[in-house]
Amino acid sequence: MPVVAEREQLPVPQARAGEPAAWDTLFKRYQLPLYVYVFELVHDDDEQTSLDVVQETFIAAARHIGGLRDGGKFGSWLFGIAHQKCIQRWRRQSRERDALEEIAGSPLEVEDDPRELLIRQEREAEFMSLFNQLPLPQRSMLLLHFVEDFSLEEIAGITGAQPGTVKSRLHYAKRALRKLIEEKT
Repeated sequence: MPVVAEREQLPVPQARAGEPAAWDTLFKRYQLPLYVYVFELVHDDDEQTSLDVVQETFIAAARHIGGLRDGGKFGSWLFGIAHQKCIQRWRRQSRERDALEEIAGSPLEVEDDPRELLIRQEREAEFMSLFNQLPLPQRSMLLLHFVEDFSLEEIAGITGAQPGTVKSRLHYAKRALRKLIEEKT
């Protein structure tokens, strides 16, 4: 059963008309699945970062809902916006990190958060560590397909890639994760 079913009746036409109740319904329907996707994708221990991205996503959706041709595809369209927001944030952080490293003259060291080690079980932490070694596009493919349960066609719409490319990326992402797990054991 998909986390976000495209076939359910959503008040997209009413949202286009600017009705607050429609946006409230859409927000309640997609807030949690979108947050989970963004949280895993941005890989930031600060929950506020993920909440910010979700908020930016809904703001962009409200601004651009007129461009959504098929209201039945609202969920994949919304996840596509979130996907782009995550990539923008990742690029911005990468540029900022590079600038800081250049100023400091040495690479920044990232320390593990001890609270995270206490909260998560050992096996889950190991898996997530391996998962997070994957490049952003591979993590994104796995999250959209296995966590959010989007079809290949829906993922293609979200990422802007062809369905065949999505299938290939998903295959290579699974292979890369399997290889990391096998190397760990």
